[in-house]
Order: sequence, then C-alpha cells, then structure tokens
Amino acid sequence: MITLKPGSILVGTTRPAELRDWYRTALAPGHEGEGPIDLGGYWLVIEQRDDVGTKNNEPGRMILNFHVDDFDAVEAQLQAAGVDWLVPVADRPAGRFGTFADPDGNYLQIIQFKQDK
Repeated sequence: MITLKPGSILVGTTRPAELRDWYRTALAPGHEGEGPIDLGGYWLVIEQRDDVGTKNNEPGRMILNFHVDDFDAVEAQLQAAGVDWLVPVADRPAGRFGTFADPDGNYLQIIQFKQDK
C-alpha cells in the first residue's frame, strides 16, 4: 500500500488577484511571481473559478492547519497582515491554537503543539 503525501491545495475563488495578495501578505511575504505560492514545500494554488460563490458557505468543513515552532512570531506576522481572527488565540490541552479566515471566508489555523517531555 502507498500512503499519499499531500503536495498542494487548490483554492478556487471569484477574485484570484485579491486572494493571492492576501495569502502573500499573511503567509508568504517573500513570495514573488504568479505561480503557486510555496508554503514550506506545500504549494498553494489560487485559481479563478466560475463554480464557486464569493464566500465559502461552509468554511468549517475543511480547515488548513499550519504547525508552527514560534507561535508568537507567526501570530505577530498575521496580526500585522490584518487577519480576521475567528477564534482568539488560546492555550488548549494539546497546545496553542488560533483560527482566522481569508477574504473568501475559508478557515485557517496556526497550531503549536505541546512537546512531550
């Protein structure tokens, strides 16, 4: 049996330029060019689609999680980018979490899991 490894995600939108700018500002400030946005070896593809609405009506169905080592630094970067925090940053038994949304209403999370000691 082969275990598949995800390599990219496609985000369909009615406004690709705006969404691409938002993702660059929030998640990949050093990214340049028009191709996929490299998020540490995982590619984000943003594409114009005619089969989606302007807002995601069920954004909790799938949440894109980012596991981070320095939560405070990433939180500050996202704050500076003006993200819309849906769930305030909170410590939970498994670690620290913060949930935010992109301009189309898709949910994203940053997570710093607690290390077992």
